[in-house]
Amino acid sequence: MRSHISGRVHLTEVSKMNIDVVEQKKNKIIFELKGEDHTFSNALKDALLKTKHVEIATYDIEHPLVSSPRFIVETDGADPVKVLQDAVKTLEKELSKTRDAVKKLK
Repeated sequence: MRSHISGRVHLTEVSKMNIDVVEQKKNKIIFELKGEDHTFSNALKDALLKTKHVEIATYDIEHPLVSSPRFIVETDGADPVKVLQDAVKTLEKELSKTRDAVKKLK
């Protein structure tokens, strides 16, 4: 995310996230988040672990300068793409609450 501040106007440009699926099975998905680091990955992992049907959610970054986070998500039989989508929705709600709280600061 790149932010540009000009006077009182705050413009935010959000880049699209690239997700490369490495492996997908009935109850497991392995994917990479291109261009991301520990900051977003930790938040996503936390949201995944709070999501119903998720049994395992973890990620690894082999080398922070040249690697992207590689996630492994396993479910109790539920569609792993659906639980990933649910986790992202939860994360969006949490970020929205945080954004609203920051807007109220004086």
